[in-house]
Amino acid sequence: MSGTKYFTSVIPVKSIRRIFLAVFVLFSVTLGSCALDSNSSSPRSGKIPVIFDTDICDDIDDTWALAMLINSNEFDVKLITTAVGNTSSKVKTVAKFLETVGRTDIPIGIGVQQHKGSHRQDAWAKDYKLSTYPGKIYEDGIQALIDTVMKSRKPIKVVAVGPLPNIAAALEREPRIAGKAEFVGMHGSVYRGYGNSSEPSAEYNVKACVKEAQKVFTADWDITITPLDTCGIVQLKGQKYQKVLNRNSPLTRALIENYRAWYKQGILNENKDLSEAEVNKRVDKKLNSSSSTLFDTVAIYLAMSTDLVKMEKLPIKVTDDGYTRIDKNAKVINCATEWKDLGAFEDFLVGRLTK
Repeated sequence: MSGTKYFTSVIPVKSIRRIFLAVFVLFSVTLGSCALDSNSSSPRSGKIPVIFDTDICDDIDDTWALAMLINSNEFDVKLITTAVGNTSSKVKTVAKFLETVGRTDIPIGIGVQQHKGSHRQDAWAKDYKLSTYPGKIYEDGIQALIDTVMKSRKPIKVVAVGPLPNIAAALEREPRIAGKAEFVGMHGSVYRGYGNSSEPSAEYNVKACVKEAQKVFTADWDITITPLDTCGIVQLKGQKYQKVLNRNSPLTRALIENYRAWYKQGILNENKDLSEAEVNKRVDKKLNSSSSTLFDTVAIYLAMSTDLVKMEKLPIKVTDDGYTRIDKNAKVINCATEWKDLGAFEDFLVGRLTK
């Protein structure tokens, strides 16, 4: 009894109640904060939710873009969908890459399949068993894309770096995704074409699936693109390329292994009579000197920043012959038409890949 008197004489009962109330409120706020932070699409996380739609295995730049994406802390990668061609086969390359670099937390969706043929990077993942992949693979990648967008608690960025059958199919099935997402793409040619030509080109990602590109480019969402004007002149050479080549991390090893498989298959496709020794000699020479053109990496950059490029708001129409023409009656989109500092972007890319 004396102990109780002593306690209450020091801290009044009302004060005790206030203390307990304050502790309760603090605990509730902290618990709520943790719950919000655990949902990476919440505003508190500060990360950009992204869906990556890629025609990986056709050109190696998709793999460079994938490596850049998953090594950039700005992003919360919600889903990767395989696009164009044998999309079921392409999943093996994505799954093996993600497992190699420790990112099997990222789900993979199988996109619209157009054929059951082979692709240039297939050799890298030919012995990989999808049945052993510890992550989630969706057979219906289009529905997975739709569900991911519709369930996101803040606008999600759909970053597409290939032809657009997946995105068009998703818009056809659920048009409302345009109201909950932004589109960022490696598409088109505005002022300059392939090889930095002064004449615009019918860029492959548009020309390959024109109707689908038209659907995506006229959908009711915010659109940002890197046309050939900016993405068509990105290539790592010299010391910049050597930093990636010699980094020897799980990510850069997987990247260079894929580069080797892709480049080797390209030589074999064009020179069936070459000896194995000559093929390997040509591969080694290329792999020791420079990257290919890294078109798709610019789309990854635009999903997080536009600081290093000149942006123009232009009315862009996808024509039936696969060009992206300025047309005053077309939807206005955000176009990265010129570099402010290409060297700084190359440094940025190298930094992301080698960290």
